[in-house]
Amino acid sequence: MDRKESFKISGMSCSACAARIEKGLNKLEGIKNANVNYAVEKATVEFEDGFVNLGQIREAVKKLGYEAVEEEDGKQTKIELKITGMSCAACSAKIEKKLNKVEGVVKAAVNLATERANIEYDFSKVKSVDLINTVESLGYKADKIENVTQDKEKEQREKEIKRLRRELITSAILSSPLIMAMLLTLVRLDVAFLHNEYFQLIVATPVQFIIGFRFYKNAYHALKAKSANMDVLIAMGTSAAYFFSVYNAFFAPQKATGMIMKELYFEASAVIITLILLGKYLEAVAKGKTSEAIKKLMGLQAKTARVIRNGIEEDIPVEDVEVSDIIVVRPGEKVPVDGKIIDGNSSIDESMLTGESLPVEKKAGDLVIGATINKFGTFKFEATKVGKDTALSQIIKMVEDAQGSKAPIQKIADQVSGIFVPAVIGIAFVTFIIWYFAVGSFTSAIVSAVSVLVIACPCALGLATPTAIMVGTGKGAENGILIKGGEHLEMAYKLNAVVLDKTGTITKGQPEVTDIVPLGNMDKSEILKISAVSEKLSEHPLGVAIYEKGKNELGNLPDPDKFEAIPGRGILSVIGDKSLYIGTRKLMTEKGIDISKTEETIVKLEDEGKTAMLVAVNNQIEAVVAVADTVKEHSKEAIEELQNMGIEVYMITGDNKRTAEQIAKQVGITKVLAEVLPENKAEEVEKLKKQGKIVGMAGDGINDAPALATADIGMAIGTGTDVAIEAADITLMRGDLRSIPTAIKLSRRTMRKIKQNLFWAFIYNIIGIPFAAFGMLNPIIAGGAMAFSSVSVVTNSLSLRGYNPGKPTVQLNSTEEWAKQEWELNKK
Repeated sequence: MDRKESFKISGMSCSACAARIEKGLNKLEGIKNANVNYAVEKATVEFEDGFVNLGQIREAVKKLGYEAVEEEDGKQTKIELKITGMSCAACSAKIEKKLNKVEGVVKAAVNLATERANIEYDFSKVKSVDLINTVESLGYKADKIENVTQDKEKEQREKEIKRLRRELITSAILSSPLIMAMLLTLVRLDVAFLHNEYFQLIVATPVQFIIGFRFYKNAYHALKAKSANMDVLIAMGTSAAYFFSVYNAFFAPQKATGMIMKELYFEASAVIITLILLGKYLEAVAKGKTSEAIKKLMGLQAKTARVIRNGIEEDIPVEDVEVSDIIVVRPGEKVPVDGKIIDGNSSIDESMLTGESLPVEKKAGDLVIGATINKFGTFKFEATKVGKDTALSQIIKMVEDAQGSKAPIQKIADQVSGIFVPAVIGIAFVTFIIWYFAVGSFTSAIVSAVSVLVIACPCALGLATPTAIMVGTGKGAENGILIKGGEHLEMAYKLNAVVLDKTGTITKGQPEVTDIVPLGNMDKSEILKISAVSEKLSEHPLGVAIYEKGKNELGNLPDPDKFEAIPGRGILSVIGDKSLYIGTRKLMTEKGIDISKTEETIVKLEDEGKTAMLVAVNNQIEAVVAVADTVKEHSKEAIEELQNMGIEVYMITGDNKRTAEQIAKQVGITKVLAEVLPENKAEEVEKLKKQGKIVGMAGDGINDAPALATADIGMAIGTGTDVAIEAADITLMRGDLRSIPTAIKLSRRTMRKIKQNLFWAFIYNIIGIPFAAFGMLNPIIAGGAMAFSSVSVVTNSLSLRGYNPGKPTVQLNSTEEWAKQEWELNKK
């Protein structure tokens, strides 16, 4: 017996994973067809129940290195942890590896730049407290992200920056006489107290063991967890320099060597710690700037709300507002949450959302969005969305998720980071052995080994990708482009084909009736009435246009006795003794209705770029109703820009070929996919992918969702339905198509920054470590280079903040239309 089952798959990182699973499943005996969709992380399998069962199929997926998730058990959930104490990429790699080994954890990803861990787990096997304990057992601090408020996170960051600044200043003051002594040694000057071993020991020891205690502590926890990180390298390198100096100062046999009696390297250990603290201080300051977009978004929120409870007005924190609360807003105050005005009217400044400087008039029944500013009147409104459900909070969450995600390119750095520190320790050991036995110099062996330990920098590798992703996604939010994750940002730069849905994407999606051509015994008024009544329950834009025309001219209209939508073709309705079909030629032909006398009229209307619909009453053609949709103002400009970027542009529509080509001609598109039924849009996208194209799909309707999910990158027009937005990888918060080339440009620039960061991070270590091993680097110079390598990577990522990806220049949160549409859908 044949069965068809679908299940979620976790662990896929790219479309190659999907292809691998699909290939592996199709090899199983009894599998008729297996299809794996990377976009929705789902496998659909047709199989013969007698030859193979679902358990064996899931096991096959597991053997391929992925997890088949049982959706129906409802036991899988997610948690996001804030982790403090990580010092480099080796730390994040260690935590990630440990979490992924915990029974019940499906997938864990740790981001060094955002200091967050995203974990998918089965709560029937492991609890959130166990995950927190796992992280803390490695020597780090962890807390649920919902327990870490923005203020608390800011306070923690500022506290860390102050502590680093204090330690840095102290360390610099103590290290300065040691640097002076070193400089005087280079010019063969001996200043007794500066070169005195007791004096150098006194100033170097606090730097080594008090200020440098953080490195020993973190190294201890790393080694205890059978791992190694940057702190291990620093602790080993500076300890070697310090204790070698102690040995030379107080225990080694002394030989006169001119003016300077002893070889001391106290300055090396102290200055290395000082420089690394300087690097960490600059890095902490810079990392705080990478999430500037989130801070700006947070800053838009109101802090308090004036609610009426038990007939009394009271000011409460905005976090305590509940759905259905009645809120009073006075002139000059911010609207605290999303809601609907129930009393009063006003003008509201929505520039924070739309960029429009003129206030918008509001009256009872109108929607208000949290964070906008009331300019004049006082009004009351009912809260409909509060807390994390407000439009602003959803946008903030989407941007935060994107900033915390990993791009596939980061895998290279993650793999290297996992073995980096042990490899460096090995190189340092080999360097010491060669210098000591081959050259015969213990001093040169120690100095070269220390240089190797302190120049190696896993931090730069760990920060290269996430910092650029953070800034790139934040920049996208500033331009009205919400990118759901780093993998989508990376994929967008590869796009070489974009498929645009016609209605609501290229066009405004608000068609109007332009012509009613009677072809039977009815006049225009009667045709309009029966057509409008028939379309009253329709959700299709063309049907809505007919209903609106009828309502405006004829007033209130009754419901049809029967209504049935025929997807991609039209509708069937019954009004009294009349049975009506309204739709395409194909619909009439399928129902056996003669349309031979209508062709000339239809062709004429379609040549004018109008969509012609046939109206048949009791199986006889009575009229042709034409509807036209106007092209959006900037569609042609956006399409031209995409083509200039070397991207092929396709238009996909259910309209007939003649009408479609007329619209395509207006905007400069030559590749038209016409007469495509909603359920076939995804197939058309798949065909393009099979031709080797990296395909982006932009749409706004429910019927676009499968195609958006099938495309390599799905782009939902933010003014569209929440289903389309959910299925998409990128949400364009305004209906302006210029956001598409803007998003691709931003992706390209971000990927350029990531590649630059990775190049410099790798090249720095590839060149620096051999130089140190060959004795060509002083440990102090090595420490300075190590400290500034990660700073340079973060600074390079931050330079993205000044990038202007071009039109449209949208203010933060230009989301009013998107929020309105979402509110309307939820209201229904």
